[in-house]
Amino acid sequence: MTRLVLTLIGPDRPGLVEAVAEAIAAHGGNWLESRMARLAGMFAGILCAEVPEGSGPALRAALSALESRGMRIVVEGEGASAPPPRLMELTAVGQDHPGIVRDISQALARRGINIEELTTDRTSAPMAGGMLFTARARLQVPADLDVAALRSDLERLAHDLMVELTLVEPVVLPRPSRR
Repeated sequence: MTRLVLTLIGPDRPGLVEAVAEAIAAHGGNWLESRMARLAGMFAGILCAEVPEGSGPALRAALSALESRGMRIVVEGEGASAPPPRLMELTAVGQDHPGIVRDISQALARRGINIEELTTDRTSAPMAGGMLFTARARLQVPADLDVAALRSDLERLAHDLMVELTLVEPVVLPRPSRR
């Protein structure tokens, strides 16, 4: 089996997920995991699918046919396998202002930390006035990184940005084995 990563974007309308799922299933594939959302009237997503060896080119052709329906789809093969990373979660909460994501992501990148997943949002903060920014990130942290030093650096950054940053090691449940 071969794993493929697909990214897609198009004007939001009913049936987009169904069309991609149908193409994957028609080529003997299995939809493994995905993140999809409607943003500013567009539907955007990324997903990982597993397909039988040799069916990738036919699936790519079927997916490119969806472009006539307004979707842009990019298909990439799976990267090289690596040992399981050390995972941590970072949350950020504070008054919204420009540069929060930039400054946090720069601090993480300087330490070789990879952002595996990032979710951000802005909501009204009626008691404080203005907008409240929230972020949650799942991080791949190098095994040899000094976590105490990272926490100290993040505390300084949180003070500078006037946001609350919390770094935790999540409880990771083992995935069931695939047969």
